[in-house]
Amino acid sequence: MATAAHRNPTESVASREATATRPTAPVALGLALAVLATLVWSGSFVTSRALGDSVPPVQHAFWRWVVALAVVAPFGARRAWRQRALIRRHLGFVVLASLLGVTVYNTLVNQAGVTTPAANMGMIMAASPVLMALYERAGGVRLGARRVAGLVIACAGVLLLVGGDGASFSAGDLWMIAAACCFGSYSALLRRRPEGLDGAGFLFTTFLVGTVLLLPPQGVSLAVQGGFAPTPDTVWPLLYVGVASSAVAFFAWNKAISLIGPTRAGVVYYLQPVCVALLSWALLAEPTGWAQTGCMALILGGVVLGAGARR
Repeated sequence: MATAAHRNPTESVASREATATRPTAPVALGLALAVLATLVWSGSFVTSRALGDSVPPVQHAFWRWVVALAVVAPFGARRAWRQRALIRRHLGFVVLASLLGVTVYNTLVNQAGVTTPAANMGMIMAASPVLMALYERAGGVRLGARRVAGLVIACAGVLLLVGGDGASFSAGDLWMIAAACCFGSYSALLRRRPEGLDGAGFLFTTFLVGTVLLLPPQGVSLAVQGGFAPTPDTVWPLLYVGVASSAVAFFAWNKAISLIGPTRAGVVYYLQPVCVALLSWALLAEPTGWAQTGCMALILGGVVLGAGARR
């Protein structure tokens, strides 16, 4: 009894320390996955802009998801089949997630890429974290002062970036605003993913349903606009968006949402306009001035403040 009495305080201290440090690992992993997805998606905006004149937007989206489906199938098809009863019970959720995150969102982005500079696309997409936060707050989640402050600072940087000399609005920006609303809604919807639905199985199912929903628009696009020439300049970008921007990035983002929630992941997403502006400057020769650089620093400060906040 005496030995147990002497041992218990040490064990309880160790137990408390383990409990205190346990949440930090999932949060760190969630933040890392959100950063990975954001960086990879930044490249897809540049790709949408680069392919805007050579691949029709709907066909760009269709072949992107065909490639993504082929990549995910070896990992997710069997799991989706094993969970087919659960998927059938929540078919409405699956179809809505597929429509928002796969069918509509990327088609809108590609349509915007026909007329909108890649830097503008990234800036406008940075509005989606605000929508994610509003959805989460409406669901009763307390955001906390530091997280809200980080969200506001990063949002201010985006607004200054859009309103500065380096940005000029075009008609295609309306497509990007619609795309930002779709992505924000999709990210918020992920919080309601049915319990027990495997991540890889869910990813495969949404990719499959989203691709099937794209079949009618694909047929119309082929009939009206014709196909495109499969050259290295079109095939390699499509492989990038299919493998990296779809299979890898969506898996990373969905996992990040499950670990840290849409609001904190959304604050990290504010890095997008910074990454897109740098990539478009390096690859497409789109100009980046000092005003844009200052706004990017403001965005980064907001991300650091908001993403690291626990309350």
